[in-house]
Amino acid sequence: MRPEDFPPLPADKAERWSRFPHWGQEMNYNIHLGFVVEEIRQEYARLRLPVRWEVNQPAGIMHGGAIAGLIDITAVPAVGWASDETGRLVTISMDVQYLSAIRDEDAVCEVWVTKRGKSIVFCAAEVHGVTSGTLCARGSLVYKV
Repeated sequence: MRPEDFPPLPADKAERWSRFPHWGQEMNYNIHLGFVVEEIRQEYARLRLPVRWEVNQPAGIMHGGAIAGLIDITAVPAVGWASDETGRLVTISMDVQYLSAIRDEDAVCEVWVTKRGKSIVFCAAEVHGVTSGTLCARGSLVYKV
C-alpha cells in the first residue's frame, strides 16, 4: 500500500476535507490532541500525532489510548471522503495490535479502505514513528456510514 495507489480527491471533496478536523467547532477530542492531516486521498488518509508529554504514559512512551485515537480519527477521512454528509460515521469495531513503543517522536498513521459496502466500510491501519520509521501498531476498523 502506497499513497500513490489511491486517486486524489476531487476538487470539491479536497476543499471540504482541507478543514478537517476543524469544522467550525471550538474544541473537541481531535483538536485537543493535536492531530495533523498530512494527506487525504480516495479511500486513504495519513495523519500525524505530534509528540507531547500530555499523550505519554508515566514510562515516557506514547499512551496506547492516544495511538488508538489516532487510528480511529485517521479512518474518518479515508471512509468519509465519499459522503456529502459529515458527522454520519460510526465506528462499529476497532482492533489494535501494539507492536513497539513510540518515545520522543511524532506518530504517523495511515488508514486505507479494504472493502466498501453500501453502509459498512472495512479499513486497515498502520502507525509508525516518524523519525525511526518503526512500526508500532496495526489496526483494523469497521465503520457504518
